[in-house]
Amino acid sequence: MKKIVFIILVSIGVVTMFSSCVPTSQLREVEARAQKLEVERDSLFQAGERLSVDNTEMRTRLDKLEDELVGLNREMEETTESYEELSEEYRHLSRQYEDLQQSQDALLKGHNRETRRLLTQLQKTQEDLQLKEDRLLELEKSVGDKMHEVERLRAELEAQNQHLIEMERILYSKDSLMRALKNTLSEALYGFRQDGLTVSIKGGKVYVSMEEKLLFQTGSIEVDPKGVSALKQVAAVLERNEDIFITIEGHTDDVPVRSNPSFTDNWDLSVKRATSIVRIMLDNSSIDPTRLIASGRGEYLPVDPADSVEARRKNRRTEIILTPDLDELYQILEGD
Repeated sequence: MKKIVFIILVSIGVVTMFSSCVPTSQLREVEARAQKLEVERDSLFQAGERLSVDNTEMRTRLDKLEDELVGLNREMEETTESYEELSEEYRHLSRQYEDLQQSQDALLKGHNRETRRLLTQLQKTQEDLQLKEDRLLELEKSVGDKMHEVERLRAELEAQNQHLIEMERILYSKDSLMRALKNTLSEALYGFRQDGLTVSIKGGKVYVSMEEKLLFQTGSIEVDPKGVSALKQVAAVLERNEDIFITIEGHTDDVPVRSNPSFTDNWDLSVKRATSIVRIMLDNSSIDPTRLIASGRGEYLPVDPADSVEARRKNRRTEIILTPDLDELYQILEGD
């Protein structure tokens, strides 16, 4: 948010300098900064898609760990059954051992070799039983570790889901806000439609496009009275929507203008027309100036590239581009 405010302040400062004499390089710098806001918004939607991909990968990993957990539980059950069988065998051997000890006492003098064999067999049986017990403990520990990992992944997945839900909520809210704003502006400006004014939504932004005939005489930067009336109604709507950033873009056709004391070329003309509109909106509303950017595109962004009178008429226009404040989404992404 600070970055956006900084760009807006710098842009307004540069536009103020344009009121006297603005080099082409500074005009392009203002345009680049205005485009940067659009790039940052696009990167935000891309980040939301990356979170969705991460969420899918994490679900796949969780499913794999849960399958492993089922296998470990099955192995632990089998090992437990083996342990019980060995325990029973151990008890049987213990009884056998006691019998052998009794037999050993009776046959000690003549059967020492047999006694040693039986003792060795008994010792080996005890060692095998100990190995089984150790393996069972290892499996229990492994199952515990896997369960902790599953719980950790579930918690992480839940956090990611909450972020996605919050982002979807904010995006839905912003989309609803922009659609409501578009409808409000369409109703407020309905009487100017026959004068070349349109209101539309593109890429989550609201565009109020006004042809030259509504705002300016040919080659002039002074707004006509009818254009002033339309701009006052736009400003009245926007001053009630404080979370909307406003970019005024001037556009010309590709016919070079004659240099005069007011402007030098189409770049200069487009910027100064945008500046004139900004001043009218500020003079007739309580809009915070930091929400406004005045920029000129000259003849370099035509809506109709045809080489005709009609195409040039369409290209001579001014667009008021309304962008929602996406600071909440940036805060969620930075929190990740």
